[in-house]
Amino acid sequence: MGRVKTIARRSFLIGSAAIAGGVAFGTYLYKRDGTNPLLADLKMGETAITPYVKIDAQGITLITPRADVGQGAWSMQAHLIAEELDIDPATATLISGPASAIYYNGVVGAESMPIAATSDTLLARTGRGAADVMGKLMGLHITGGSSTVPDLYDRLRMAGAVARETLIRAAMQQTGLPRNQLKTENGCVVLPDGLKIEYLDLAVLAADIEPVQDVTLRDPSQWRYLTKPQKRTDIVAKSTGTQIYGIDMVMDGMVYATTRTNPALGGELVGFDAEDARKMRGVQAVLPINGGVAVVADNTWRAFQAAQAVTCDWGPSPYIGDTADQFAAVAASFSDDHQDSQFKDDGDVVAALEGADVIEAEYRIPYLAHAPLEPMSVVVKMTETRLDIWTGTQIPRFVQANMAKLTGMDADNIHVHVLMSGGSFGRRLEDDYIGQAVEIAMQLPDTPIKMIWQREEDFTHDFPRPLAMARAKGIIKNGAVDAFDLAIAAPSVAESSLARLGQPAIGPDVAIVAGAWDQPFDIPNYRVTGFRTPAMVPISSWRSVGASGNGFMHESFMDEMCHAAGVDPLAERLRLCWHDPSRKVLEAVGEMSGWGSDLGPNRGRGLAFTLAFGVPVAEVIEVTNTDDGIRIDKVFVAADVGRVLDPVNFEAQVQGGVIFGLGHAMNCELTYKDGVAQQENFHAYEGMRLYQTPEIIVRGLENGEKLRGIGEPAVPPAAPALANAIFAATGKRIRELPLSKSIDFV
Repeated sequence: MGRVKTIARRSFLIGSAAIAGGVAFGTYLYKRDGTNPLLADLKMGETAITPYVKIDAQGITLITPRADVGQGAWSMQAHLIAEELDIDPATATLISGPASAIYYNGVVGAESMPIAATSDTLLARTGRGAADVMGKLMGLHITGGSSTVPDLYDRLRMAGAVARETLIRAAMQQTGLPRNQLKTENGCVVLPDGLKIEYLDLAVLAADIEPVQDVTLRDPSQWRYLTKPQKRTDIVAKSTGTQIYGIDMVMDGMVYATTRTNPALGGELVGFDAEDARKMRGVQAVLPINGGVAVVADNTWRAFQAAQAVTCDWGPSPYIGDTADQFAAVAASFSDDHQDSQFKDDGDVVAALEGADVIEAEYRIPYLAHAPLEPMSVVVKMTETRLDIWTGTQIPRFVQANMAKLTGMDADNIHVHVLMSGGSFGRRLEDDYIGQAVEIAMQLPDTPIKMIWQREEDFTHDFPRPLAMARAKGIIKNGAVDAFDLAIAAPSVAESSLARLGQPAIGPDVAIVAGAWDQPFDIPNYRVTGFRTPAMVPISSWRSVGASGNGFMHESFMDEMCHAAGVDPLAERLRLCWHDPSRKVLEAVGEMSGWGSDLGPNRGRGLAFTLAFGVPVAEVIEVTNTDDGIRIDKVFVAADVGRVLDPVNFEAQVQGGVIFGLGHAMNCELTYKDGVAQQENFHAYEGMRLYQTPEIIVRGLENGEKLRGIGEPAVPPAAPALANAIFAATGKRIRELPLSKSIDFV
């Protein structure tokens, strides 16, 4: 035990120690002491060290600390470890691990900095390094920003390599053979005569060996899994209905709860009458919670029914309550006193626009709900000394800290068990629903409680993607784009989200202009200005965050400028583009789609490009203008993530991003009346239907110097590519989403 503690405090540690007759392996990549999250709860005779690989008598367990919200994160993390450990990831048990600072995310913070992904200056490198340091100092255990693979690519492979080499060292001691006569294969150390010793049989011996820190990662030519089509570790469970999500948790003695809070966001509960609800079958309690009431029953359906039987007297919302007034507030933000940023200001835009024939346009995007298929759900159990929380969440450490504030308990006594999520799109970056369940648990100690929101509660209490407007001006000179001035106004996601996490929002909010200010186009006079609208309804990150809407506004205006100049939209983008990987995705999508060929009457192609999260993505959409409306025929996508680690999941993530982007562009908006969201369920918030889904052809390029994530980048170009295709087919320019407000779809 003493030796383990000594190892845990060593700097730049790569180490191992026994756990119940087994061994755990992991890496520390900085010269600062790391805290082992397994040391706090050891039983007699156990020793432990962090953080990613554990081998004991039951088998091999891989710790995959980034949340899986359907994007395959657990599977990819397992494959990264397994590649170097030399095991089949399908044979391992995967767990998310405890909420711990050791699982910090060192990449995600850079997205909040005004550093273009294409910049490799000393200042840019220093800024990214600072984000990594801050992530570690803050213990930023968080999933988001398409950062899982970029952040853990080296760490997890190193963890696997350390485990492998330490097990080989154990085999050397057991057999007396030198290292160069031993190799590994499928969870075994292989001797020269072909005899195999299983890792499980070496675990106890390995626990007493000083960890092998001098390891060499395998050359990509030796990879068995990475860059090859992979079978996701969750595919069987998800295909057979046996995957356990947060909503599926069952415990002995569990009761079921739901809540109702004021549908007018931010409004108070003035009073309530629960007499009828308490008389209903199965109802065990009606309890007050912050801003509303909770109903506890013997099953979820009865809790739902009783919650609707509670008569509540709601107070008004303190926010601007109607959508028209909210857009008016955004429009009023285009002024010097609301300017938030101007990260892009090339040339002299003011001088270029003076006395010229200026092209102008205004664009609008609405609030959007996250609307994951699995509604907000959580299981909690609170005792006098401990609080356990089982849920799908992207912010386990923030959950731990916020629930400590709520309960007054020490954060070390709050245990967050991260489960598979049935979707998120950013919604599980919030913990409001968890707080409600904990409020119930504080009133019903020693009782496991499953709290599930009704779908209507989920929609009306979402923290949506903010609405925004853009005002664009440009000029054409000598048949080319010469000036491009884009002003974007929106509320601040950072200001709203960080306040709920107890963190300050310092400086400009990059999300207001993300996907617009950092595009790799060499326009002589090029300016992007962000204006911060004063806070209205609380908002949050949504798949691809600011780029989700800014891609539409930037690329719609770029298309307008190209047509005004009388130039081909692809040729002009290629002429302006100075970033080689971005040029190559544009060239690729042009070749894939047969850009420039004749589609025939009533048909059109639209092109859009957005560089977001460091990933350049170009999309071409083909549509047909039928008598009944627009039909989307095909989508072509080229994207560059530096290295495609799993071609199958890469294609799935790109296709999913396109469908997500198109469905919302076609039909979706969240509107408000008196502070109440008017869309309460999927019937009023309709994405793309199966019969409307086009063929989506994907190509992954590998010209970028850095490894990137693909969960979000395919979303931003979808809406503008569709709008530009509609213009090509009909001559109708649509500048407001959803597009169905202006045109029909079939």
